[in-house]
Amino acid sequence: MEDYKKYFPIYANHKDLAYLDSAASSLKPKCVIDKIDYYYNNICVNVNRGVYSLSYEATDLYEESRRVVAKFINAKEEEIVFTRGASASLNLVANSYMDFINPGDEIITTLQEHHSSFMPWLNVCNKKGAKLVYIPLTEDGKVTIENFKKVLTKNTKVVAINQVSNVLGYTNPIKEICKLAHEVGAIVSVDGAQSVPHMKVDVKDLDCDFLSFSGHKMCGPSGVGVLYGKYNLLQKMPPVEFGGDMAQDVYEHEMTFKDAPYKFETGTPLISEVIALKDAIDFISNIGLDNIKARELELKKYALDKLKSVDGIEIYNNNLDSSLITFNIKGVHPHDAASIFDKNNVCIRAGFHCAQPITRFLDQISTIRCSFYFYNDFSDVDKFVKSVIEARDFFLSF
Repeated sequence: MEDYKKYFPIYANHKDLAYLDSAASSLKPKCVIDKIDYYYNNICVNVNRGVYSLSYEATDLYEESRRVVAKFINAKEEEIVFTRGASASLNLVANSYMDFINPGDEIITTLQEHHSSFMPWLNVCNKKGAKLVYIPLTEDGKVTIENFKKVLTKNTKVVAINQVSNVLGYTNPIKEICKLAHEVGAIVSVDGAQSVPHMKVDVKDLDCDFLSFSGHKMCGPSGVGVLYGKYNLLQKMPPVEFGGDMAQDVYEHEMTFKDAPYKFETGTPLISEVIALKDAIDFISNIGLDNIKARELELKKYALDKLKSVDGIEIYNNNLDSSLITFNIKGVHPHDAASIFDKNNVCIRAGFHCAQPITRFLDQISTIRCSFYFYNDFSDVDKFVKSVIEARDFFLSF
């Protein structure tokens, strides 16, 4: 396997690290870290305000990132809003679109969702007297078009759904869901936090109305996210924060706003993070999303083949649809098991992964999640499986 670890400084400082928690947050390559340093060492001023050369340079770099993000998902520049993260993007859609929700309206979601995907709409329903409706899942936790049709009605106004589950890793049929939702006049807000870093996402092909994702899960800085929205929808939606740089004209008793996306970007933005996001996208684009996906699935298959020979392991997504494996060691609490992984410098996630409904669907209180990215290799998997066996044997020996 090609050694991608050489691009990530953390491996030079932790030579025995097996980082298998990229579904939570990815590692950062040197080019991204360097761009953040470049901004603070050489520019370090605000955007869209100063009438001097440094401010112009900062603004140019900031807007160049918007162009790169737009091209990456096949959107228009004016359809890209920078936020604090995927959660902020998902909340922005719900809080702004709330104006168009009325009592008796229905909002469809799933038990698969990360809390950030469905909780904003639960809040909308509670405030507006709307109803949150869940797509029935198959026995193994998948969303099907047949089950989506069962809950889609003329009262449906919004569908809030992930493209890839952060617990089970299934890829949902977003394109077909969007087509059916639009036939009844509903809009579709897609949580792309687990899809955009790993696969080609074309918003025009999907025809989704909104797509939210984070920079920190795709080799970019933490604290920066993206909201894609169809321009006609962004234009009619009201801003949810008010203040500097988003206003057009302000008088004592009235105010007007700039066009999208700027009316949603209030105050001093996350300048270095947005600028460095371009370098993260360039970095993974040069490697190639198809290559990234192929490597993840090769690692996952290798891991699953090894785990099959380990007794006492219950795997909840025994498939090759994504880069993560969610499982438990029978008779061992995931948090206890995590202590053994940590001792061995193997980074995994233990808990309910900010997704309690799907964890309860699995009839568990928490699970262990191992997630791969392109900088992982077979040696990481070997350390992981060795730690699984050690955790099982240690805790079951009492």
